[in-house]
Amino acid sequence: MAAHVPSLVNNTKYIFTSFLISATFFLYVQVFINPLSLNLLLLIPIFLATYYFFNQPSRVYLVDFACHKPEPSYICTKEMFMERAKLTGFYTQESLELGRKIINRSGMGQKTYVPENILQTPPNCALFLARKETEKVIFGAIDKLFVKTGIETKDIGILIVNCSIFSPTPSFADMIVNRYKLGGNILCYNLSGMGCSAGVIAIDVAKRLLQAHPNSYALVVSTENGTSSMYWGNNPSMIVANCLFRMGGSAVLLSNHSSDRDRSKYQLIHTLRTHMGADDNSYQCVFQGEDEENKVGVALSKSLVDVAGEALKVNITLLGPLVLPISEKLKFLVTLVGRKLFKMKIKAYMPDFKLAFHHFCIHPGGRGVLDRIQKSLDLDDWYMEPSRMTLYRFGNTSSSSLWYELAYCEAKERIKKGDRIWQLAFGSGFKCNSAVWLALSDDIQAADNKNPWADEIHEFPIKVVS
Repeated sequence: MAAHVPSLVNNTKYIFTSFLISATFFLYVQVFINPLSLNLLLLIPIFLATYYFFNQPSRVYLVDFACHKPEPSYICTKEMFMERAKLTGFYTQESLELGRKIINRSGMGQKTYVPENILQTPPNCALFLARKETEKVIFGAIDKLFVKTGIETKDIGILIVNCSIFSPTPSFADMIVNRYKLGGNILCYNLSGMGCSAGVIAIDVAKRLLQAHPNSYALVVSTENGTSSMYWGNNPSMIVANCLFRMGGSAVLLSNHSSDRDRSKYQLIHTLRTHMGADDNSYQCVFQGEDEENKVGVALSKSLVDVAGEALKVNITLLGPLVLPISEKLKFLVTLVGRKLFKMKIKAYMPDFKLAFHHFCIHPGGRGVLDRIQKSLDLDDWYMEPSRMTLYRFGNTSSSSLWYELAYCEAKERIKKGDRIWQLAFGSGFKCNSAVWLALSDDIQAADNKNPWADEIHEFPIKVVS
């Protein structure tokens, strides 16, 4: 349905634009022939205003979102994780000691989730179990979202799913279409291999599609697959990923219906994508491949934190002019001119992004990454709390992590009407992506048990001791 509307809209715009140009030319000719026709020129601003209105991109609203919270049987303590790793017989003593150090220093707590088949002895990584894991996660998130929004499946015109490591056939997007019997003319996109920042990429893709297809709903689903991403070898750089990534997923409903503004939680203001892949060091810092024994894993380079820092600089340099107040822009410009034009030995000015945003949802890639970002942006612990508590409670759930962080802010009842939220994600490639949201209501909070933090938010924040 929605897929066929844009051609009609584009034809209407073309006809209207042609009429506007012809009418404007006719009026100016009349002025020179008949001065009395001057009053007709007063109609031109009306035409121009109408033209401007017709050519404005559709506003994109976030109606609601949901995060999957696995059953308690999926909880895996640090001790349990290391015990099961030892029982596999795949790891040397040195690798086990390295894994124990990483987990203890990771910033994660004792209640993160791991697929049951990974905890079996021996672990079972069959394809059907990997698919079963993802079905449980994404269907759980989507079911919650449908209950919260009351959306009918026939109304969804756009579906975007992202999972980096696991990309089976049929795709996850096909899986969702089959499960919920979505329409045959739905626009489906299945993103893979794009790392932890793919959730923001999916939002950006959805925004662009919604601006091209009026009167549409977009369902964006983000997850990662633990079964297929586990590494069973002894390469130190590949063991790190085993220790950080955990089970989770999210579902987001976006709309361009103007009538949805009153019931939506947020409006999407900006998306900004930065790609550092032209640099070899950035490209290779998160890399899937085989080790010396031909066992597949994802290697995380020691330069990852530095690469993330450089990607952040590029991203905020482009984002700053869009969101910062004029005072911060001037300070940045003065120091830039002094350093580049006059060769003054002064430190580059880092704008105060707390003047642009009320809440920060920074991807919890690990404690080291969060420490670096906190220092770079000069953020107080309060601003970092959603990221650190998400890492502690759920671990790194890859592209869905940002939604657990936003759910934390809601459960704490921190978000008020007019607040701006910055979602900042990093991912392989190397990429740094941003999404900026505007809160549309004062009633954004955990009003029911659908929020993953609802039954335990009173326990947080927790002092994380490494």
